[in-house]
Amino acid sequence: MNETKFPHNAKKNWIGVDVGGTKIAIVLCSEPPIILERVAFPTLPEQGPQRALDMIQKTIHQVIQKHGLAPADIAAIGVSCGGPLDRVAGVIQSPPNLPNWDNVPIVSTLQREFIVDCRLENDANAGAVAEHRFGAGQGTQHMIFLTMGTGFGAGIIADGRLYHGVSDTAGEIGHVRLTSSGPIGYNKAGSVEGWASGGGMAQTAVLQVKTAIENGEVTSLAAQLIANKTLTAKDVADAARQGDAVAKRIVHSTAERLGEALAILVDLLNPELIVIGGLAMRFGDSLLAPARIVMQREALDVPAKACKIVPAALGEQIGDIAAICVAMGF
Repeated sequence: MNETKFPHNAKKNWIGVDVGGTKIAIVLCSEPPIILERVAFPTLPEQGPQRALDMIQKTIHQVIQKHGLAPADIAAIGVSCGGPLDRVAGVIQSPPNLPNWDNVPIVSTLQREFIVDCRLENDANAGAVAEHRFGAGQGTQHMIFLTMGTGFGAGIIADGRLYHGVSDTAGEIGHVRLTSSGPIGYNKAGSVEGWASGGGMAQTAVLQVKTAIENGEVTSLAAQLIANKTLTAKDVADAARQGDAVAKRIVHSTAERLGEALAILVDLLNPELIVIGGLAMRFGDSLLAPARIVMQREALDVPAKACKIVPAALGEQIGDIAAICVAMGF
């Protein structure tokens, strides 16, 4: 294992802010990847960004005070958030999973409040760095990290370095169209995000469970759909673990679409490793095994054989550690 080298800074305390469509987490770290403190709260994107910004600032103050620190003791703050965003300007630009968050100047807001350096990075890029430095990708030179959560994005490590692209939008595989119609993700029907994200699985689940009900097929998901008017990927995971045939079918169909997306990435970028977070960590081989089969079938033989597909090694902590990596300037 290669020794990890940290940027030199006398202040060995970093704050990470992991902004997701469902929740926001604030973390404190002084010896990466160990997290000293974590506080999370609902994002509630329908209420707009100002409430979230206020909560972020309030929570950071509470966390550093709890540990006997002041803002002057913080080396930097890192914000990890789904794109699109302007990393250089420090502005979040209307991510599909954060409706009402239009051109939010989160970096300048936090810099003004805490008088410390603040950095912003796409969550897929940040996750790629976290897994490359501390997780499954340690020692690799060519690696892709896939978020596979509410949305679906990719962070690319090429020749050992994070690849941003000329407009900082490299890795937006979720926007690629797989089919002419289908579940909607990243504002596009039939996209990779529509088919293979947690949100996409939920859409597929609603359709397949409605069909099962119409056909008289028994599924535990029927009662949940009737009661809640919708379903989530977690509902599907719970039902699949209990052996529900419809749920297992939903997982398999999602896996096949994931495999098609993996084949595109393998052919295009020839990575040695693809690390998948989100659903891959929750479903394990029930999702990844059929996805690998499709990838091997659809991709070119040589790059397919050279690439391993694994779940994120950092588990549920990946978003926390990713935000700390942003703060540290990796």
